[in-house]
Amino acid sequence: MLKNPKEYLSTHYKVFLQDLKSRVRLAQHRASLAVNKELIILYWNIGNSILEQQSKFKWGSKIIDNLSKDLKSEFPEMKGFSLRNLKYMRAFAKAYPELEFVQAAPAQITWSHNTTILDKAKSSEERTFYINSVITNGWSQNILVHQMESCLYQRQFKKTKIHNFHKTLPDSQSDLANEILKDPYQFDFLTLGEKAQEKDLEKALVEQITKFLLELGAGFAFLGKQHHLEISGQDFYLDLLFYHTKLHCYVVIELKHGQFKPEYLGKLNFYLSAVDEQLKTDRDNSTIGIILCKDKNKLIAEYALRDISKPIGISEYNLAESLSKELQDSLPNIQYLENELKNI
Repeated sequence: MLKNPKEYLSTHYKVFLQDLKSRVRLAQHRASLAVNKELIILYWNIGNSILEQQSKFKWGSKIIDNLSKDLKSEFPEMKGFSLRNLKYMRAFAKAYPELEFVQAAPAQITWSHNTTILDKAKSSEERTFYINSVITNGWSQNILVHQMESCLYQRQFKKTKIHNFHKTLPDSQSDLANEILKDPYQFDFLTLGEKAQEKDLEKALVEQITKFLLELGAGFAFLGKQHHLEISGQDFYLDLLFYHTKLHCYVVIELKHGQFKPEYLGKLNFYLSAVDEQLKTDRDNSTIGIILCKDKNKLIAEYALRDISKPIGISEYNLAESLSKELQDSLPNIQYLENELKNI
């Protein structure tokens, strides 16, 4: 017999209610996706029809003005028939001439995401990359804008990235490792002076770990800073340790505030061997190392990597530019502002 039937029923009810809430939210999400998909397909059809009619009857841009006025008059409750939006619909249909592709990709993201990509992407490959990134990572509109303004596509697919992944990893893993490496990394969310050291950079990145993970890309799980390893009675500390959920491997990141030096590779190579020995399991792939430095000489970095057997990449990073001394001197100091406020 139950000791407290009321308490049991209360607990059971809470679990039951939580389950129903989850079902409702899932249904709402699916419904919103379905509505969004229909809207995107409608916009594509309108844009495609405009292109066809302009091509067939040699109509100029004036036709879009007329359509905007007439459609807004017929459907006053709908906000999507502005002149600007109709031009977006035409551009959308021109950029993606195949309806099947639209149904499979652009229709899975919002119209505002699509218009942002139309505005900022310079090629069909770049557009496809950002569409898939939004779908995979669930980026908001603001995050998409930030990633595009930071030239994520160009940095992620830069042909001159320096690494040895193609020699040290299987093909399938090498391609993915190459994709996660960017050059340069944009740490413009940090404001560090020229005299900042590695420890300052490390501390600032950990304090801004959400933005740092966003810059690193999907799949990185942060495990800690100054991760301790004991080897033969001696202590060693990894700057930053991550696990990558898609590559199924540990990732060690070493931070260098100055210019790249060949001797950095020996230390990182040693750390990767230690992580493979102490942390890696049979289910994990080989540990990957990344050196982030303020500056690197391409030829020196390539020579240094040539005979390294562990998978390592070398990339630069950019910080937010500090105010020039002239500008700093021209700005009012805190004491002056406080005095002025008191006078007011």
